[in-house]
Amino acid sequence: MSAKSEKSFLQRLLDAIFNKSDPEVIKKKKLKQISKSLSKTKFKFYKTNTDQILPTFAKFFYEIYKVLYSSQLAFNSQKNPNAYKMMVIEYALTEKQKKILDELSEESINTISSTMSVDQLKQKVKENVKVLTTEIDKTKIAEIDALYTKLLAFKQFCTFDFYFLLKKFDSSISEGDFSKTPKFNPVDASYLAEQLKDFISIAWSLPMDEPWDDMMKMFKETRGAEPLKPTSWNKIISRLKQIKDSETFEMMVKLMLKDPLFEMTIDTKKEMIADQYIEKIKTQSQLAIRKLESEMKNSKIDSIVTQIFKTSDITSTKFYVESANENFTRKGLQGYEYAKPLNYMKAFLVEFVKRDIRTYADLVLVRGKWTSLELSQQMSNAYNSMMEYSATIIEFDKKFNETEGEYGQKLKNLLQKVDRDKESKSVAMTTLRDCNAVAREMIVKTTKNLVAFAKDTKMLIDDYKKNKPEIVSNWKELDRFAETPIEEQSVTIYKKIALFVTLMQNLLK
Repeated sequence: MSAKSEKSFLQRLLDAIFNKSDPEVIKKKKLKQISKSLSKTKFKFYKTNTDQILPTFAKFFYEIYKVLYSSQLAFNSQKNPNAYKMMVIEYALTEKQKKILDELSEESINTISSTMSVDQLKQKVKENVKVLTTEIDKTKIAEIDALYTKLLAFKQFCTFDFYFLLKKFDSSISEGDFSKTPKFNPVDASYLAEQLKDFISIAWSLPMDEPWDDMMKMFKETRGAEPLKPTSWNKIISRLKQIKDSETFEMMVKLMLKDPLFEMTIDTKKEMIADQYIEKIKTQSQLAIRKLESEMKNSKIDSIVTQIFKTSDITSTKFYVESANENFTRKGLQGYEYAKPLNYMKAFLVEFVKRDIRTYADLVLVRGKWTSLELSQQMSNAYNSMMEYSATIIEFDKKFNETEGEYGQKLKNLLQKVDRDKESKSVAMTTLRDCNAVAREMIVKTTKNLVAFAKDTKMLIDDYKKNKPEIVSNWKELDRFAETPIEEQSVTIYKKIALFVTLMQNLLK
């Protein structure tokens, strides 16, 4: 044996002895094994010696992207998160079941209420709920839930950001433009690890072994057309199944991360909407009955207050309150004339303006890209004025504290003298008149700002619906920041302000 051969033999022997338990050596060995296994698959997406993702990988995703693009647009344009729930439920229900659901709606209950007594209406609702529970049995519920689960998985797959992924392979590619073939280049594998992991979690959640005829049929019957050709979708599913079975993507991720032990966790959560929907219908029908009873028992003002605050029992102000008026009326004084509207105004500012409107204003005024500074400033001024009046009303209310407040102490002292001192009564009347004038002014000005904000909100609602917005140019960007769809927020705010303004108009007549 030559000296060179002997050295080589000894080196290999030492390596075998001392590197046997070296974690790095074990890791490299496992990665090498994974690389070897990956090379044996028919999907040539990865170049192991350079750690690059090859153009064939991009081409695979590009072909899917082309087929799914129209579906992606359709899904992304639907801003109502409940739209697909309703589509599945209405598709799965019989005409008889739909009729029962319609009769349990608030609108139907209010219409029927004009033809029967409240007790008769309660009995009819009770009977409908019983029939509904019998009609929509466990089998029907399972059918609805399974179809919705499948639809959500399909939607999530269609809305995967294929374009963002493909852009890394060809920076010149245009979103939705399939008129020319892209020129894909190899990409450093480390740049795609997270996106591939995201894709695996979405794609492997698809029920690949289940037929998709029911979902396609649902779209055709409810929307007039299938989201894509069933044959095209079946080809995608078949291709995905081959990749999944070969574990090609999983091996690629391990090599990308240099982690041979990495394992993907796939969340295959089953959606449960049918039971929830039925319970919601039951609850809504009961709430409709209660609301109807409340409206029959209370005045128009109490009815409006209930709609706004979900209750007619609002306690917001602490000292400028209706309950204090008895002390004044006994002495022949008018009392706190605007206690009720100010109480509602403070509650509305605290519970709605400072919460919902603030969230909305932060979104559209701060993040929104307005084409007109004047319009933006106009809406901002109305919002800021409302916020300022919120603090002003709180400070105004404190002044009527009988132990510490400026007006509260003064009026308490005057009330003790009015029976025997005409001047004290006159001063008390003047003080109350002036205080009431201040209260009215705050209510009127705040209401005007609410009206101004509502008008601007309506303007934004109309602008949002346009194909080419003219006031705010980045609605799509704002949608990504909104926890609740912007159009839904806008409509809710507009309607609630309109209702509250009606309340103030009635109270100030």
